[in-house]
Amino acid sequence: MYKQIAANKRKTAVLIFFFITLIGAIGWAIGAYFEMGYSTVVWALVIAVILSLFSFYSGDKVALATAGAHRVSKEQNPYVYRLVENLCITAGLAMPKIHIINDPAPNAFATGRDPKHASIALTSGLIEQLENEELEGVIAHELSHIKNYDIRLMTIVIICVGLITLLADIFLRGSLFGGGRRKEGGNILAIIGLVLIILSPIFARLIQSAVSRKREFLADASGALLTRYPEGLARALEKIAQYNKPIRRPNNATAHLYFFSPFGLKKKGFSRAFSTHPPTAERIKALRAMA
Repeated sequence: MYKQIAANKRKTAVLIFFFITLIGAIGWAIGAYFEMGYSTVVWALVIAVILSLFSFYSGDKVALATAGAHRVSKEQNPYVYRLVENLCITAGLAMPKIHIINDPAPNAFATGRDPKHASIALTSGLIEQLENEELEGVIAHELSHIKNYDIRLMTIVIICVGLITLLADIFLRGSLFGGGRRKEGGNILAIIGLVLIILSPIFARLIQSAVSRKREFLADASGALLTRYPEGLARALEKIAQYNKPIRRPNNATAHLYFFSPFGLKKKGFSRAFSTHPPTAERIKALRAMA
């Protein structure tokens, strides 16, 4: 389990490096094309800071509202509260806010800016359909997202994707309606920049999906380490995959937060490259290899 955790952390760091490199390359292409130097990169960073602050302080509220989650107290649901509380004590985590989503599809997600300002949301279907050890495994997985700061990491990734898309849009609009004051040889640079900008949103989504998948594997391993019972989480995945129906209010912007794809397992072929969740069979295999 420790090897699995270390390997996924290294892979995530590499993917984040590619994200930063891609943003830098886009900034260079825009600055070179319009002969603006590095001013475009500065403005992009200013916009990124503004978006980051909004996401940092309000992103969790948006995600919970989008899912239709409502907060519950210990008195309203003592069973779930005690499961979360016991695992938090074991993990050395502060107690997150607990939310319930009235939806028959079994699923869950964690959100927030740090362990002290975190929330965990479980669907009613998850609570009803899973046995005690299975539900405990899913909760441990989500608490691992909190402890590993995945909730903050994925916010950063979303901002990176949004920033890359914004830069690409600025470049394309500028090249169509104004063009650049290109010197000799500038046409070649323009073609290189145009290709880079057109492909950059695709690259960004691929990196986002890859980061999300690696963090899911990491949370599976960390959750299994927390409960010391990987089989519980493996059986939970089997039951959820067997149900395989989308939640009532799926949303592409928050899909990566969920324990299981909120759209169900329908993607095949090349489209799986953009999936925010690794194949369920691979997750189950990895968990049972830890036993």
